[in-house]
Amino acid sequence: MTAGFDDRHRGVRHAAQAMQAIVVRELAKFGRQYGRLVSALVRPLLWLAVFAAGFRNVFGVAIVEPYDTYIPYDVYIAPGLVGMVLLFNGMQSSLAMVYDREMGLMRLLLTAPLPRWWILLSKLVATAVLSLAQAGAFVIVAALLGTVLPVVGSDVWHMLHVLLAAVSCALMLGALGLLMSVHIRQLENFAGTMNFVIFPMYFISTALYPLWKLEESGAEWVHRVAQINPFTHAVEWIRFALYDKDPGLAPGVVLGTLALCFALAAWGYDPQRGFGALTRRPGA
Repeated sequence: MTAGFDDRHRGVRHAAQAMQAIVVRELAKFGRQYGRLVSALVRPLLWLAVFAAGFRNVFGVAIVEPYDTYIPYDVYIAPGLVGMVLLFNGMQSSLAMVYDREMGLMRLLLTAPLPRWWILLSKLVATAVLSLAQAGAFVIVAALLGTVLPVVGSDVWHMLHVLLAAVSCALMLGALGLLMSVHIRQLENFAGTMNFVIFPMYFISTALYPLWKLEESGAEWVHRVAQINPFTHAVEWIRFALYDKDPGLAPGVVLGTLALCFALAAWGYDPQRGFGALTRRPGA
């Protein structure tokens, strides 16, 4: 009995060390890529400084949940821009996975004496850590520019709600990137494939405008697509968490999408199923 307990303890410690090694590797790689952090911040900050400034007096936001009063447009789009950081890094992790696969690193990792799903979970955790670090840097710079989010100075439970929402959304978008990497055979196909994922998810959501604006403008099909877009629910969960309000169905949609994408990615990376066939180059 003691021997069995010791074996389980060693197994758990080995799995934890493997996850730590993968996360540290990704952080170290990111630390050498200064341009990656700059590009991750420049994109949403341009939207905040230029787009929001241009529409500040044109596009008003009515008093709707979770807001208790009228708010400026830059405050409204701030949660959407946090979502943008998480979305782009989640998709960029897909590029890293394709690159690692072509270089043979992923095949080496998947042959490690650990469950395949644990290796993929470790990659997902590493992606989420990087996403949250970049999102935190954006929030700090945005605050310096004058867009202060209401969570600042709030109580502990409020902070934990925001953290839970951000972590869950980062994991969901990372799992989506993980799933996308299964179906991208070559690095050359990455840009085109991502354009069919990133831009529709971002623009057909509540990141830039509320759902009632879409319905009011008569864009019925856009309104309906935005309602079922998982990214919409990710942004809304972050938005409602910032104001410590009930996010409704958003957590269920985010966590359900996370579980589904991760399960499909784990299935796809099985060498006997999707991974071997999907990653084989044409003519090979």
